[in-house]
Amino acid sequence: MKVRVHVSLKPGVLDPQGRAVHHALGGLGFDGVSDVRVGRSIDLVVADGTTDSDLEAMCEKLLANTVIENYLIEKLEGAAA
Repeated sequence: MKVRVHVSLKPGVLDPQGRAVHHALGGLGFDGVSDVRVGRSIDLVVADGTTDSDLEAMCEKLLANTVIENYLIEKLEGAAA
């Protein structure tokens, strides 16, 4: 089974990378962008029997820093592993 985990900073947490991207976009003439938040996406191929609680444990213990980050688990149905 293929799973994608989206990790993003929680609202209110300073995002220096997002600020840098926002500044660069303005420098390139893209003035309509009011804010940028940068996150990451992690693709996993796991055994079909992997439970939702196992996936959440992976996120809580390693994939996301839950003090400052949120995560969203997306199961990619029909995706070739």
